Parts: sequence; C-alpha cells; structure tokens
Amino acid sequence: MGGGGQLTEPVETSACGGRAASVYTWDEVQKHCHRNDQWLVINRKVYNVTQWAKRHPGGLRVISHYAGEDATVTTAFYNWGFSMSSTVTSAATANKYTSPPVQHDFQALRTRAEGLGLFQAQPLFFCLHLGHILLLELLAWMSVWLWGTGWRTTLLCSFILAVAQAQAGWLQHDFGHLSVFKLSRWNHIFHKFIIGHLKGASGNWWNHRHFQHHAKPNVFSKDPDVNMLHVFVVGDIQPVEYGIKKIKYMPYHHQHQYFFLVGPPLLIPVYFHIQILRAMFSRRDWVDLAWSMSYYLRYFCCYAPFYGLLGSVALISFVRFLESHWFVWVTQMNHLPMNIDHEKQQDWLSMQLSATCNIEQSCFNDWFSGHLNFQIEHHLFPTMPRHNYQVLAPLVRALCEKHSIPYQEKTLWRGVADVVRSLKNSGDLWMDAYLHK
Repeated sequence: MGGGGQLTEPVETSACGGRAASVYTWDEVQKHCHRNDQWLVINRKVYNVTQWAKRHPGGLRVISHYAGEDATVTTAFYNWGFSMSSTVTSAATANKYTSPPVQHDFQALRTRAEGLGLFQAQPLFFCLHLGHILLLELLAWMSVWLWGTGWRTTLLCSFILAVAQAQAGWLQHDFGHLSVFKLSRWNHIFHKFIIGHLKGASGNWWNHRHFQHHAKPNVFSKDPDVNMLHVFVVGDIQPVEYGIKKIKYMPYHHQHQYFFLVGPPLLIPVYFHIQILRAMFSRRDWVDLAWSMSYYLRYFCCYAPFYGLLGSVALISFVRFLESHWFVWVTQMNHLPMNIDHEKQQDWLSMQLSATCNIEQSCFNDWFSGHLNFQIEHHLFPTMPRHNYQVLAPLVRALCEKHSIPYQEKTLWRGVADVVRSLKNSGDLWMDAYLHK
C-alpha cells in the first residue's frame, strides 16, 4: 500500500540475546482491536501498530480492519509500510482464522506465478493504453473544432470523452495498485498524473477508499463499497436486520427500480465529487487539489471558447453522467450479487472468492472493464499487471476446485442482470422481515 514510516514499537521485548520471545495467545491478540489499541500478527509475530497506523499512507481504517487478526497473507500483495526484519516482536501461538492447507497451496500458487513472470509488466501495453486515452481526448476536441457545437457533434464529443474518462479510470487503477513499475515511487507519480490531471480526482482519496475494499470486500462497516447510506439494502443479512428493526429510509422493495434513477446516474457526478472535495479539503491535501485543478483548467481552456463557461459545465456533467453508468455496471456486477455479510474472519482465498465473481473473457470485455472481468484474480493478486490475469485464471480455478471453493464466471449480460436481480431479492427479504418479523 505504498511506503510509510517504520514501525518501532514492539509489543514486548525481553531477554534472549537482549530480547525475550514473549508468547501471546489468540484470545489476547483479539482484545487489541480498537481504534486506540491495535495489534497485527504477521508471520506469527505480533505488532503494536496503534500509533504507526495514523501515518499509514493507505489510511488508518485499512489497518484497523485487521486489528486483532492475522494479516500475514496481505503482506504478499501490499506493503504495510514497516520493516519486518528490523522489528522483532512476540510470537502468537496459533492462528485459528486460517486454513493451513488452503494457505499453503495459495502461497505455492503465488510462487508459481512469480516463476512464470506474471508479476512483470509489459511497458508497451500500458503505453498503448495511455496513448489511446490521449488520442480520444484529442479526437473529442477536434470534433468540436472542425464541426462546431451542434447537438450531434456535442453528443459525439460527450461519448468520446466518456470513453476516455472510463479508460483513464481503469489505467489509474493499475498505477494505484503499483502493478506497472517496479519502483513504487514511479507508480505513485503516474497515479497522481492520471487520476489528477486526466480525471480531476484525488489519488489519496482513491487509495483510502479502494484499499479498504480490497482488504475486506463485501464486509459491512469495513468495505466502503457496500456502505449504501441507507439508500439500498444489499445481500441477504442486512435486509432482514433492517426489516426486523422496522427501518424504512426508502421503499426498499422497489430498490431494483429506483436504482436506475439514483445509482448509475449519480454515483460519479454527485456522490464521488462530494467525497473527493471533502477529502481533499478536510485532509488539507493541497497536492491532490493542485492535480485536480490542473484537469479542470485544461478542460475549460479547451472547451470554454466553444461552449462558454456554463455550456462547458453542462458538457462535463453529461460526460460524468455517461461515465458513471459505465463504472457502476462494471464494478457492481462483480460484487453486488455475491455474499455480503458482517466480518467472518475467513482466510484470504475464501474471503475473496465469496465476494467476487468473473465475467467471461473476450477482447471487448477485457477493454470494456479494464480487465476487471478477471475480478477474482485481481482480488487475489492486486499487484499483478492485468494483462496477465488470463494466464493466471486456469491456475486459480484449479486451486478452487481442489479445495471445493466456488469459482463463479458469468456472461456480461448475466452479470448486468444479476445486479438488478440481487437488488430485488434483497428488497423482497426486507419486505418480508418488515411485515412478518
């Protein structure tokens, strides 16, 4: 999850060669799971991260999601930001949250993937992807410059800009996961450039939000992507809880219908924009604000001469409206129909597989979703360059079959339909509990 300060506060030190190996039981470790008292276990060593967590570049919350738990497996995919070798701490006696055979085979799979070179990025792939985004931006501007501001040209320009924005979203996702360059520093620089200058958003806002999603996908109170602000109820558990408590902020039995009015149209143009601005100003993140403003300065310099100030605002709002539909359907069809529940403290493989599914591979699906049609592989190995997911997928499927873990793959159209179907099912569960329990 990027760099950070080195952890220097061990849980306990003592006498063997100047330090003693204290042993804690898991019952003891579990007690340290509060905001002002957080321990992690990594490779059977206990770390007190209470103070250090505040400096973590991925945000305080993503650390707290693993407080009192074993975070070993996550170190293969994220850099928690402290040195394991220089912080000798205490050993935990056992880990009751992991399944040793599954964990062993999963680590073997990662070793095999490394041996196959699947963590090596192809520079040409990402250069071409960035090039086609810049070309789309140029074509959108040239269409207005050559053919004027009639409604047909404006629709064409809006469509091209929406494609460029969606594809830039997938590309910033690659750099945000540190999957392009070997050096984290270069990934961070390009991430700032793409999400800031090409999209007008905030890299730190994205990091803080998205890393929580990966740490605990589809877990209430830990994954911000399932925090529906009482507008929707999702999964099989939350609707029943709301129904029993007679909570009715919205007519949830109709949520599969009003989803089309408040979900895809408003997520990026309204909700994300408010979140981004609030995050940058509340955290005094002036660097991200400068990157974001550079996008809008460039945009208005390009389009205000043709449309004027208000016309340019209307144009970008419509572009965000189109992009939001694209983004919502791609991201929700991989997660919303899957299991959504409270914390169950599953092993990494089981947790990720229960919360994600794939959309079948095709050249169009790969491009359209930014290879997030391989959502399972992405969640298991977030730092792997996406162009290698197709090679990895059969190996992951075989591992899942060996351990009887469901591996779901759907067509694109079924994925879209399942979003609506899952919302209707959750709404029906709420109505039944609301009326009869």
